[in-house]
Amino acid sequence: MISVRRAARTGHRRRDLPEGVPHSAMVRTAAGLLVAAGLLITPVAATAQEDETNRTTWAIQPSDGEEPDGRVSFRHEVEAGGHVVDHVTVTNFSPQPATFRIHASDGVVTSDGRFDLLADDVEPVGSGSWIAVDGQDPGAPVTVEIDADSSATVPFVIEVPADATPGDHPAGIVAALVGGQDAVAFHTRVGARLHLRVAGDVVGVLGVDDLRVTHLPSWNPFATGSLRVDYSVTNEGNVRLGAAPEVRTTGPFGWGAREATAEEHREILPGQRVTGSIVLTGVWPWGRLSTEFAVTPLVVGEDTVDADLVRTTDSAETWALPIPQALALLLVVGAVLLWRWARGRRDARTEARIAEAVAAATAGSAADTESTTTASTPPAGENPEPPSKNDQDPAEGTGGSATDR
Repeated sequence: MISVRRAARTGHRRRDLPEGVPHSAMVRTAAGLLVAAGLLITPVAATAQEDETNRTTWAIQPSDGEEPDGRVSFRHEVEAGGHVVDHVTVTNFSPQPATFRIHASDGVVTSDGRFDLLADDVEPVGSGSWIAVDGQDPGAPVTVEIDADSSATVPFVIEVPADATPGDHPAGIVAALVGGQDAVAFHTRVGARLHLRVAGDVVGVLGVDDLRVTHLPSWNPFATGSLRVDYSVTNEGNVRLGAAPEVRTTGPFGWGAREATAEEHREILPGQRVTGSIVLTGVWPWGRLSTEFAVTPLVVGEDTVDADLVRTTDSAETWALPIPQALALLLVVGAVLLWRWARGRRDARTEARIAEAVAAATAGSAADTESTTTASTPPAGENPEPPSKNDQDPAEGTGGSATDR
């Protein structure tokens, strides 16, 4: 049975929004009322008046059957085949009556790690279908009209099937504003999270698969490159877990070891698979690189996990070829060889010019020697000319012998 109270009697009061604040900001105001962990706000489609006087603000909170009891979320552990009764209070802080659609749904974790519930038009198939709100069939909604500045407390029953598996089965209770014909196309809902665990053996295991390692070289031969590690982690246990990934890579003989950690995955539900990547910088291309990836399971929030949480590892090999360095070495070797070839050609030309000069000088000297020799030697068969009188001995005089005197 639904219990209806004035908001003042439940300790709540109307919260007016500042002038000029759009309805989307009103949604954030409602979220402020549910800021504690485990409470949810999700804009979905549409319904609410945009003018200041008709703006609707509301909240949904766990209750002791009379009023909100301070819990930030519902938390129950139930045996398979058992049941538990609890209450939720929806408060309308607005100056006019409002109608709300209250129902249960399955809990999910989005790709960015936020807890959410299935969309209103998606029928729950998990633990959301075990919850009967205010005597309705499990999973069916109930509509409640709440006066201005009033609240309504709604009971619900969790009926756990006898064949339910042990572990966590996340769910939630949602209160969505139901608009009239004058409503603008804007729909919001707020919800309270339900941590539901079926009693039994707890298993906390994370699996690693689809490990891919890619070397990203720097085309500067004097700079290091990086290594990108893409991974997938699956919760193979039956309770929600966080995950702390880390990676280490080494070259041959353990050279150039590098390691890094990734941002933790705050929550992975049983059976859920998440992906991520880690980039290691300062990696030299040592050739074949060995990479080891590890993920450590973590306990989430106030959960109790009575099981050994074991670190899971996986490894992969990849090639990091020193292509930029090889190209730089080829350029250096090519430059040296080109310089030596050019120098050899220059030296050869210099030696050729020297040889030509020496040959020319040798040829000229030989010609001069031959010319001199030819001028001083009579031809063959000719007698040499007798010496002239001027060539006679001076002692002979010029006038005959002494006896002629």
